[in-house]
Amino acid sequence: MTECAQASIEQTDILIIGAGPVGMTLHLALAAGGQKSLLIDRRPQQALQADPRALALSHGARELLEQIEGWPTRAATPIETIHVSQKDGFGRTLIDRTDYKLPALGYVVRYRDLAAALAARLTDGALLAETEILDTTADASGVTVALRHAGTLRRIRCKLLVHAEGTPADDPEVKVSDYAQHAVICEITPTPGHGRRAWERFTPDGPLALLPLGDEFSIVFTLPPAKADAVMALDDDAFITALQIQFGNRMSFAKPGRRSRFPLALRMRDTLHKGNEVWIGNTAQTLHPVSGQGFNLGLRDAWQLAEILLKNGVDRDSLEKYVRARQLDRRAGAFFTDKIVRAFSNDCGPLKLARGFGLLALDVFPPARHFVAKRMIWGARAWP
Repeated sequence: MTECAQASIEQTDILIIGAGPVGMTLHLALAAGGQKSLLIDRRPQQALQADPRALALSHGARELLEQIEGWPTRAATPIETIHVSQKDGFGRTLIDRTDYKLPALGYVVRYRDLAAALAARLTDGALLAETEILDTTADASGVTVALRHAGTLRRIRCKLLVHAEGTPADDPEVKVSDYAQHAVICEITPTPGHGRRAWERFTPDGPLALLPLGDEFSIVFTLPPAKADAVMALDDDAFITALQIQFGNRMSFAKPGRRSRFPLALRMRDTLHKGNEVWIGNTAQTLHPVSGQGFNLGLRDAWQLAEILLKNGVDRDSLEKYVRARQLDRRAGAFFTDKIVRAFSNDCGPLKLARGFGLLALDVFPPARHFVAKRMIWGARAWP
């Protein structure tokens, strides 16, 4: 008999794999309703502090996170307006917070700051970090997870296993559509200041997003892989020139920070639950970063799962209800981002003309602009 098989079985109602912001949000939302859960993560706790990304969080995400006291107030930079345009083409749209009587349309937060704010709310024993999962065994009444933590082999039995560990690497349940684009990210100083305005600039190579963060911009520079290779290899002055060519001359840039890059693809899991297991956040869907929808969608996954479990109990009927409840939001978010990327990431003359008229229509016809903006802010909660 193996050591793992000899280990006594510990019991918990809900076991959450993945202690990133989505997993922690689920844990804290459950705890706020009196439901205990346990977080496990393969990484050390300090690993989240090395993540270079900035996150664009909607005002709707702030409303959710404030309910669990996980909102990083001092670290969040408000987005008061969003300017949308296309390179070398006419038409633009301006979205303004005052149209919705909100303090901001959204906020930009460093991943590490959001993770730290949520981690500060965890109680002792809520998280098993640096944990290696050795095996999972599911049956009709739950799931048993064999793991190694702090050099000790353990077996944990749960009624529900939640997968929130991040983007799946190679899973046959996940359909992948590669955009043949990479996101080059960094922080850079603008002149004049950003004035709390975000920019979404569509170019033939892919979207260019400038997000206000402190006194700087967090940049998401989308490019084909070969061009991303070239941009990563540039010195700072040449990088600024490349950025200026894509953005235009409305402002100038200086002092670019360290650059990182990520490949981009649409990943959609067909089945969100199987037996007593459920998938949320990036394990359920990974979207293109255009319009900043993916992470907000993951937070809404966590929140809605917590609401349903607290109201209906931890059972398969609750999971089926969760799957039905999430379909509109996740499918609409994937459809919206996917079609935008494919429609705007080209230099086709007729499409450029159509895009210009589309942007112009959003600008001069407020109901259409409000329809788009409200769904960016609140997701499916803004329907119908």
